Amino acid sequence: MTAGKYIFSDLKVLDLASYIAGPAATTILADFGADVIKVEPPGTGDAYRFFSTTPPNPVTDINYAWQLTNRNKRSIAIDLKSAEAKDVLARLVRWADVVVVNFPPRVKAALCVTYEALEPLNPKLIYADITGYGSEGPEADTPGFDITAYWARSGLMEVTHDAGSPPTLPIPGIGDHATATTLYAAIVTALYVRATTGKGSHVSTSLIANGIWAAACWVEGGLNGGHFFPQHDRKAPPNALLNPYQTSDKRWILLVAAQRKDWPGFAKAIGKPELLQDPRFADDKRAANAAQLVEILDPLFASQPLAHWKKVLSDSRVIFGVVQIAHEIINDPQLSANGIVVPLEAAGRSGARTVSSPIQILGADKVKPSLAPQLGEHGKEILQEIGFADAEIDRLHQSGAVPLFGGGT
Repeated sequence: MTAGKYIFSDLKVLDLASYIAGPAATTILADFGADVIKVEPPGTGDAYRFFSTTPPNPVTDINYAWQLTNRNKRSIAIDLKSAEAKDVLARLVRWADVVVVNFPPRVKAALCVTYEALEPLNPKLIYADITGYGSEGPEADTPGFDITAYWARSGLMEVTHDAGSPPTLPIPGIGDHATATTLYAAIVTALYVRATTGKGSHVSTSLIANGIWAAACWVEGGLNGGHFFPQHDRKAPPNALLNPYQTSDKRWILLVAAQRKDWPGFAKAIGKPELLQDPRFADDKRAANAAQLVEILDPLFASQPLAHWKKVLSDSRVIFGVVQIAHEIINDPQLSANGIVVPLEAAGRSGARTVSSPIQILGADKVKPSLAPQLGEHGKEILQEIGFADAEIDRLHQSGAVPLFGGGT
């Protein structure tokens, strides 16, 4: 809890969601000072606690995924199926300004955590709901993960691999984190509405909606009768100047000299001014002859290492991107300079760092990242805060409705 100092210091959030998208949205709120109570099922808790032990994710002894998405929160374990837990949930809903859920509609109904069930308990409540495929239609109850609903269903997976190669797995959580930011924006919008009207509201988003939004430049083209090109083929691309090239040390550069005005400067920068006189590569011919230009550029880029091309292209102000590899990403000085990667205070972990949420507000501090909670770590103090007497807490513990902290993951 972070009273007084931060933007959301007085905001109370009940996080009933699991895995990534919903909890990541409440992480952003926590970063700006909100008091977030994370509700987990008894036993093993949120299954996301075990993400870091599952290849192909990076495997370490540190539960980094849980830390990333649940820092600065408190945890209570509640068996939402238990009749004894109903009063606990009701009191938490009355306590909260925001409730975040990500259950399919039928599960929400079974657990009595629909908006219609919770709103009468707290008319000022912001109920934030996230689904895989939306809350309506024949697939409303279909479980959705970012890799299925965001990546595959939207077509993003189809267009992010080269022609002739099979689809490949993206980094887990990309769609979840994008969707989390959308849900955060919806919550903040609802808080503005409440500030002006005094009324709570129900806001929602879905993984598929965010996948389509991410692919909207293409989808909108299709909606307007646009002609779609085949998958990108780097040997015969639509534009040879918007294409990846490999260097002599087996690194990749993404060339983005794609506008007509870029062509003269690029040709001179790479030491090939004669290309400007080649009729095949005149402005109105270059696209049709892109494959022939790639045949010239491939051996050229392959003749020198990455460091050479970074200097040549940078000195001539040619736009490009280096396809960074893992150790470069985590040590990129730009990330620290802009508060994208920040220090984490953790006992026994000197120099520990974590990824901050992507929103910065000038003059508004974020909470320093703290360790994510162990399962049910704050159960007793939370129950006391919402008015349960010690005898009632003992009864809830003995019944298994609210197991109290005993070590967890």
